[in-house]
Amino acid sequence: MFELKDLITFFWSFFLILPIVSLVHVAGHSFFAFIFGGKASMEIGLGNLLVKIGPIKVKSMYFIDSLCQYNSLKLDNRLTNALVYAGGAIFNLGTIFLINNLIINNVLEPHLFFYQFSYFSAYYTFFALIPVQYSKDHLSDGMAIFKVLKYGERQQATH
Repeated sequence: MFELKDLITFFWSFFLILPIVSLVHVAGHSFFAFIFGGKASMEIGLGNLLVKIGPIKVKSMYFIDSLCQYNSLKLDNRLTNALVYAGGAIFNLGTIFLINNLIINNVLEPHLFFYQFSYFSAYYTFFALIPVQYSKDHLSDGMAIFKVLKYGERQQATH
């Protein structure tokens, strides 16, 4: 049952952990764009610009949405583009396995932070990979993967 004392956990979950998970996700897209010869920029959140650090823009509502934009890849084919779209999920799943292994090997102590980080990462991955088209210009990563593998259609931005 949700109680008043749970508000602190709620706030750090949604205003700290979820944005970190989102950053990991778009970093995955950016990483794969980079290794295939593209340049990427990332936006965390919506609204007015708070801070820009290199290719990363953090917006005032940093806890809502994220975006990776990249230019054409030097190694540009269906597989490399699919890997860019899958990069967010790959990084989210990778951090889950990394955290679990660090806890299993007694490098990290089990903590609610790591549980929630892993939970949000699994949630992010699950919903990113469901192949849906949210609007004309906004596809899930799963739909972008499907379209590029089946039809060769490429997107220049991924969430």
